[in-house]
Amino acid sequence: MTLHSDATATLTNWNPPDAVQAELREHYLDYLAAHEDGMWRSSRPEHLTASALVLDPSGTRVLLTLHKVVNRWLQLGGHCEIGDTTLAGAALREATEESGLTDLQIAPSPLQLSRHELLAGGCRGAFHLDVQFLVTAAGTDYVVSDESHDLAWFGIDALPSGVDRTVEDLVHRAYQQVIR
Repeated sequence: MTLHSDATATLTNWNPPDAVQAELREHYLDYLAAHEDGMWRSSRPEHLTASALVLDPSGTRVLLTLHKVVNRWLQLGGHCEIGDTTLAGAALREATEESGLTDLQIAPSPLQLSRHELLAGGCRGAFHLDVQFLVTAAGTDYVVSDESHDLAWFGIDALPSGVDRTVEDLVHRAYQQVIR
């Protein structure tokens, strides 16, 4: 199975939590159907990315990165790479690379989708079709990577000021899933 076919299967089998997410899922699937290169950063005007909202072992804190290019607090994640075979695997790889955390457990299905225009960096003017997964860490000792100004744990009810609305939505969905 290729990364493209895994992404198609993952999105097809995912049960969106609301109508907005269902509409995004259809957009992602339509894009993949029309673009064999839709998984790669070179695809324009959009491409899929994979990210991970990392929770601490208690499920009460999230690990966010002060992204070097965007200069905002975001979940961990990024572009798919040639060696990736699954979307969940790409999100897990990104979380590991960006945090130094190695004992991570990822939920098999996406938590949320987020389509956003890139206003900085090498993808400026393109859209990321981000597939966001929930990840739980066994420990909390992280290492700041070259891609970040900083990393920090934040209480799910105490996110940093100015955090993007999509990150707030992602944290809220994670909280709803964890307390079920």
